[in-house]
Amino acid sequence: MIRDDLRDLEQVKDIGLLEQLVELLPSRVGSPLSVKSLREDLEVDHKTASRWLSILENLYVCYRISPYGSPRIRAVKKEQKLYLWDWSQVEEPGPRFENLVASQLLKFCHFHEDTEGYVMELRYLRDTDRREVDFVLLQNRKPLFAVECKTGEKGISPAIHYFSERTPIPIFYQVHLGDRNYDSGKVRVRSYIDFCKELQLP
Repeated sequence: MIRDDLRDLEQVKDIGLLEQLVELLPSRVGSPLSVKSLREDLEVDHKTASRWLSILENLYVCYRISPYGSPRIRAVKKEQKLYLWDWSQVEEPGPRFENLVASQLLKFCHFHEDTEGYVMELRYLRDTDRREVDFVLLQNRKPLFAVECKTGEKGISPAIHYFSERTPIPIFYQVHLGDRNYDSGKVRVRSYIDFCKELQLP
């Protein structure tokens, strides 16, 4: 893909370095993306690293999501998170599951944009004290629900309780790879399979 598609669409002199960037991306999934860190690893300037990321987005290698800011929390403003279209490339179980859920939610957004005409956005929630919920879905700029991903059947994340009291997000899902389902106030704990069924995800 890098050598064939990229050669036809873009002018990139050092294909080898761009291939190194592709190899670095799976380890960055699910964390705030530092272009500075990528630039230093590749030993290129910031502008070049940013341009290469944009090229890879255009080639459907990866995509980035922005933070959701709410007036009552000190939300981060600029840090984006990165995910891969092919989530199977991510080796670590936690980030791989998070990437899988991100891909499903992005399909959910595209489906409702295409079939119902809504403006849909996939974002994440993080404050300056590093409390975080993995995803927030917006419909016409209003939050529909938030999603936190867990590989195991754990107790409800403290960050969910914190943000549920301070944001207008009406529903918080905690999605896991186990079997247990239950509700607690605004929080719905769901297995991944039942979460997909509830949202009618493919």
